[in-house]
Amino acid sequence: MLPYEIMIGLRYTRAGRAARSQRRRTGGAGRSRRNRFISFISGLATAGIALGVAALIVVLSVMNGFQKEVRDRMLSVLSHAEVMIPGGDLALADRLQPQVAGHSAVRAAAPFVMAQSMISRDGQMRGILVRGIDPAQEPLVSGGLARLLTGRLDALTPRSFQIVLGRDLAAQLGAAVGDSVVLVAADGVVSPSGVTPRLRQFTVAGVFASGHHEYDSNLALIHAADASVFFRDQAAVGIRLKLDDMQRAPIVAREISVALSQDPSLRHVIVRDWSYENRNWFAAVQVEKRMMFIILTLIIAVAAFNLVSMLVMTVTDKRGDIAILRTLGAQRGSIMAIFVVQGAWLGLLGVGFGVAAGVLIAGNIDLVMAWIEAIFGFQVLPKGIYFIDRLPSDLRAADVTQIGLMALVLSFLATLYPSWRASRLEPAEALRYE
Repeated sequence: MLPYEIMIGLRYTRAGRAARSQRRRTGGAGRSRRNRFISFISGLATAGIALGVAALIVVLSVMNGFQKEVRDRMLSVLSHAEVMIPGGDLALADRLQPQVAGHSAVRAAAPFVMAQSMISRDGQMRGILVRGIDPAQEPLVSGGLARLLTGRLDALTPRSFQIVLGRDLAAQLGAAVGDSVVLVAADGVVSPSGVTPRLRQFTVAGVFASGHHEYDSNLALIHAADASVFFRDQAAVGIRLKLDDMQRAPIVAREISVALSQDPSLRHVIVRDWSYENRNWFAAVQVEKRMMFIILTLIIAVAAFNLVSMLVMTVTDKRGDIAILRTLGAQRGSIMAIFVVQGAWLGLLGVGFGVAAGVLIAGNIDLVMAWIEAIFGFQVLPKGIYFIDRLPSDLRAADVTQIGLMALVLSFLATLYPSWRASRLEPAEALRYE
């Protein structure tokens, strides 16, 4: 059998039904109206907690989904980790590749040459990033390059001076497969008339689309041998790595760096992972998530304050009950426990309904957004503005658990002061006006 504190506390949560029964039996309209109002405040507090919990779960799931979507699109072009070799020594990169690829966490490795350049066509000129690749090995580390929108990656052969452009870059230049573009190297040729830029004409061999605007509009691919000849010592050389688990990239990069540093001649080699290369973007996303968590937590806090109001009103309404319990021998701690149980139960109901609703909405966000678009007649993510046409969601058990526990703690804390006030009520003072 349950302790009487729990039984009475749970009974007080059914104040509305108790009020209706009492009104039918006694015709007591005044007390019934008070109980119904308390019941309304209780429902409002429970609904507020549920709404805040559900909103927090959905918003964090959508933000996680956006982060995952952008990260995956980045890594369709970027690598999980890179070994940078200062000095542009492509021969050293070829020699180190088998050693680096021998790490147990490395699934594939490919050499690359990278440099800044200008690209020109029909009077248009843009600054871009040119990456020299081995077309046979590059798709192993860059999933987004396994298939091109148009053209073929294997058309990049040594001394052919072919180039593959990002989708947006090709559109801006008005270039298609078979068209010619001109690359301008950063360094020039010194002559009596001054410094003359080094130019080279390339033929467009294909167009790729990563789904990420930064790379689709600023990245071009050529063969590594052509890049080494054209850019000379202005290019950076390295090895791109694909790992079994991209989340372990910082650890694996550190292990490879330690292994390479054992050789004094390789201490100048730099190993970096994808999170380091894009650390500003990921740091900004983390700050946004943290701020959204704090802001939406205020919704739950406001609902918890409604619990305080409800319990204060309940204590006032139940002064006679409290006095009778005290005269029957109930201790102050038992009186406090009754109202803690009442408030905590309402908080638990709100958290339970909120978690269920949040998980249901976050897990079916596509259906929910389609329903909203059908009702209000607009598209949430227009294809012409955003590079994704669906709202991504990544529901994580850790987030749900953290939100649920935080809401429960706030609900429990909200019950302490009114319950303590109830326990300090003196029986004689309470019964004076009954």
